[in-house]
Amino acid sequence: MTGPLAGLRIVELGGIGPAPFAGGLLGDLGADILRIDRIPKPGIGPDTAAQFDFYNRNKRSVALDLKQPAAISAVLAAVAKADALIEGFRPGVMERLGLGPEVCLAANPRFVFARMTGWGQEGSLAQEAGHDINYLALTGALHALGDADRPPPPPLNLIADLGGGALYLTVGILSAVLHARETGQGQTLDVAMIDGVTHLMSAFQAFRQQGVWTDKRTDNIVDGGAPFYRCYETADGKYVAVGAIEPHFYANLLACMELKAADLPRQNDRSAWPAMRERFAAVFKTRTRDEWVERAAGRDGCLAPALSMDEAPKHPHMRARGAYIRFDGVTHPAPAPRFGQTPATLRRSAPPAGRDSRQALADWGFAPETIAALESCGAMAQT
Repeated sequence: MTGPLAGLRIVELGGIGPAPFAGGLLGDLGADILRIDRIPKPGIGPDTAAQFDFYNRNKRSVALDLKQPAAISAVLAAVAKADALIEGFRPGVMERLGLGPEVCLAANPRFVFARMTGWGQEGSLAQEAGHDINYLALTGALHALGDADRPPPPPLNLIADLGGGALYLTVGILSAVLHARETGQGQTLDVAMIDGVTHLMSAFQAFRQQGVWTDKRTDNIVDGGAPFYRCYETADGKYVAVGAIEPHFYANLLACMELKAADLPRQNDRSAWPAMRERFAAVFKTRTRDEWVERAAGRDGCLAPALSMDEAPKHPHMRARGAYIRFDGVTHPAPAPRFGQTPATLRRSAPPAGRDSRQALADWGFAPETIAALESCGAMAQT
């Protein structure tokens, strides 16, 4: 095992979205992730090959039938040896399985029981179904995104699922594990995407209360309202992104565009922003994207090409940093962040359910006869 988290043991209950992303991130950093998957049924396979399930890289999969008491006992035996558990079910599911926080903490008082949901463990919506866009909607963030004359667009599932969910889950687990190691006291984490996104919206809530942020879309400094912070179409139908907020960067951007500040309204004159956006748009349509990039190179004008997902791995800067890695026959985003002494690595391909059942349990200290008994009664499967 390599990485700064080598030696950390995590049990992850198989799911989708932020929970497996957090498990994958911890796995990239060296944690030993034991993913508990359902036993595959004959003739019913996953929609995609396991190698494309990037969230499950650097994990091992044990296939268990959690309807069987022997499987529940196996999970609790793993809990007794682990630092933390990640689960992303609706509130109450783990309790009905017999794997609730009280049971797990009784098996291991130093244990961190991390629960990942969209709405949280409590509240009027706790039992409602939802996805990233629904959780984002409740925080005010979705309403603030997009063009003023169109409905708010779904911003991929980066903000609620991953930003407000998985990353807060990761920080929560590491914080609670540190506390447990200092005090011997475990605890339960209630990680809700609405809580994380609400926290991410801190600055904008402050701006709104200061009166410097309106409740309209495309009307503010970093929502596309400012002519110097938005995307523009270029002559070849591609786009550049400009973010020249500070006055000296704005001056550099104007120089790239061959515009003079004296001929324009003041940079922060909001009443002039609509007309300025139109003027900037006309200028950017006069050259191709790559011509603008070449023109702005080295001039600190805060201009970058809006690359497609296919283009991103080929960019010279991304290549220089090794931002993408060829692994298991596909191109993966490289582990992040980067550590000088304990580098994170890609060392295990994403497993099909049950690929590692026998060996992983053996490595976690399960006796050979226990593993054999689990398999013989159908509580565990090796695929």
